[in-house]
Amino acid sequence: MESRAQGVLPSTEIIPLALPKGTEKLCELCQKRAYLQCGRCRVTYYCDADHQQSDWIGIHKRICQLLIPIRTPSLFSMQRAGRIENLLKTKELIEICRLVAESKLSEGKHQEAVPAAQACLRCSTDVYGPNTVQLVPAYLLLADANMGMNNLALVAELLSQAEWAVLKSPECGYAVHHRLHRSMGCLHTATGHFEAALFHFANDVYFASEEYGLDSTVICGAYFLMAAVFVKLGEPAIVHSLYTEVAETWHSHLAKLLQSHIQNMQKNPDMLEPSFDEGQKVEVDKMLRSILAFEQDETRKEPGIEALVAHALAMLSFLGGDTVKALEFGQMALEASQLIQNHDLTEPIRALLQLLGKDPQLTSV
Repeated sequence: MESRAQGVLPSTEIIPLALPKGTEKLCELCQKRAYLQCGRCRVTYYCDADHQQSDWIGIHKRICQLLIPIRTPSLFSMQRAGRIENLLKTKELIEICRLVAESKLSEGKHQEAVPAAQACLRCSTDVYGPNTVQLVPAYLLLADANMGMNNLALVAELLSQAEWAVLKSPECGYAVHHRLHRSMGCLHTATGHFEAALFHFANDVYFASEEYGLDSTVICGAYFLMAAVFVKLGEPAIVHSLYTEVAETWHSHLAKLLQSHIQNMQKNPDMLEPSFDEGQKVEVDKMLRSILAFEQDETRKEPGIEALVAHALAMLSFLGGDTVKALEFGQMALEASQLIQNHDLTEPIRALLQLLGKDPQLTSV
């Protein structure tokens, strides 16, 4: 029972693969010859126990039973109604794998994201065929996962395939273009081609703004990545400008979420839902903390922007249920805001501290 709780299949459920002579199966992860199969679904195969365990942790435990009807030939599956049903089930698998991969990537679990991204690509290929634009999201997920593991040659190959699919599809939407340019920018940043990276991030901003609007938090990711390039180029003034844009956009967004959260607390406190999933919260928290560390440098310290970012982190922590961090960042924000006479954020920061049960009047400056 303990191994199940930890997300690992008991060894008795990994069984040797027995096939008729002259036939073979391929490993789910590496596509080499398989010698084991999942003892639960019996339609998924592995070259060794390590790949079985990696797949189980990465995605298989979520889709094990869903694979059975899709991968088990039957008279019904050969009929039109059966083919349509399997198509719908495969599309459901694609969505599950995409969400799992995105969640693991946002949490920085790049190696665990690989099996989900691979499964997403495999299912997408089954549904839409090879080299089609519908495969691009899966290519990008797999590229992002390998980027985190510094497998840059593989990343370049995956992005090349994604770019080719997009070039063949002029009707491709803005969202796909924005994601492709972001991944291309990250690759060029990692390989030290900073001008090319800035070009792709600029395109990322353009396509994201066309898809989501100029005030969208989606664009913040591109600005933040551009700032990282300008840090390497030794351009602190540009970095500050980009970070300010990111901080202001997220602060505005979080303030609206907080207001809505408070209203819901007053109306129905027993039915509250989290404003962020854990992966998104981790990603935004990392971004804002990086900006705060940069702005707190003594050579450029500005109380106004420090108060803005600290207040954003306080709201993010509060919305994520971490009242200790919310109080810590709230007090930091208040101290910074009080260094500027009649600062606009002082009262909203006090209100948040009061919500946390801390009397701001006792805060020393």
